[in-house]
Amino acid sequence: MGDAAGPVRDALDALGLVDHHCHGIVTSGLDRQGCESLLTEGEAWPGSDISLFDTPAGVAVRRYCAPVLGLPRHAPPEEYLARRAELGGREASRRLLAAAGVSAVCVDTGYAADRLTGPAELAELAARPGVRSAAYEVVRLESVTEAVVARGVEPDEYAAAVETAVRQAVDRPGVVAVKSVAAYRTGFALDPARPAEEEVTRAAAAWLAGAGTDDGRRLADPVLVRHLLWTAVEVGLPLQLHTGFGDTDLRLHRTDPALLTDWLHRTAGTVPVMLLHCWPHQRQAAYLAAVFEQVYLDVGLALHHVGPARAGAVLAEALEITPFRKLLYSSDAFGLAEFHHLGAVAFRRGLADLLQQRVDADDLSLPDALRIARWTGRDNALRVYRLPDPDDPGDLPGER
Repeated sequence: MGDAAGPVRDALDALGLVDHHCHGIVTSGLDRQGCESLLTEGEAWPGSDISLFDTPAGVAVRRYCAPVLGLPRHAPPEEYLARRAELGGREASRRLLAAAGVSAVCVDTGYAADRLTGPAELAELAARPGVRSAAYEVVRLESVTEAVVARGVEPDEYAAAVETAVRQAVDRPGVVAVKSVAAYRTGFALDPARPAEEEVTRAAAAWLAGAGTDDGRRLADPVLVRHLLWTAVEVGLPLQLHTGFGDTDLRLHRTDPALLTDWLHRTAGTVPVMLLHCWPHQRQAAYLAAVFEQVYLDVGLALHHVGPARAGAVLAEALEITPFRKLLYSSDAFGLAEFHHLGAVAFRRGLADLLQQRVDADDLSLPDALRIARWTGRDNALRVYRLPDPDDPGDLPGER
């Protein structure tokens, strides 16, 4: 990936991105172990002689985030962490989020909400001089369902109680989508049919019988996951589905979005289905976006883990056959403000290089390239989630 400027790069650098899926961050001070634990999707390795700064993500943080904090590029981890501590977690996060240049964030609040910033605080930290950032919420379906079970419910009341709770959760200002982590809980090799009421009741009875144990509190029954996905279709908001790369809780071979093909046939004409992240299944996701009208995708999460050096390669595979109105930007940043910044840098540079190469080869006109850049970084998300233009001072989202 080159660093040469060009009209596409200039346009993307100036574009206020819409991050259609991300998480809050930790603003308290982080020691080395705390920081390294958030540099990986896996578990931290206490006592190991392998530093998580010696990964593509860790090296990219030192290259692209260090200058934002007033350090030279490639600052050693010790210097980086010392400078972060000197600034304080909140000020370091503010600088990194502002440098990301994001005009709106859609925040999944369903995991670790007690230790992460909420949507409004995240947007406040991301604001730049004279430019505010809008905040929206994405409701995690499994979290809503598990809260219903924690409060207590009878098996024959389970389906109605979950549907009511989901509708109440989304009927709040600023909620723009729902999300499922079925990829983690069961994988996608599910019966695509809507489960019958008696199936849901039987499955609920079995789950509730073990709900007092730690493992039993997690929604992991295939029938109940199917019920939840169909409930999301009925609610009518865009449905985000984690696919591909994630932490050690998932089994990667079960997260291939192609396994959803029969379910996508049955749900055609209903809600937009947003395939999140996708790596290493971005080509399968691209196929689904090419043949199903309701399917969209991003390659977030992967971009800050591969870093700007390989972001263009991942985006190139995602864009081989994906309709240009179907690819969106997301960071899926979690915990570290560094990943909000790094995701934006990787996306801008990777996409700019890819599109500029096609322009230079006369495979794409410059006006087309500029339009694709704006669609992908911003306008596709505004359209699918029906968001107002964050640059319109008369209709600032998050303040309604």
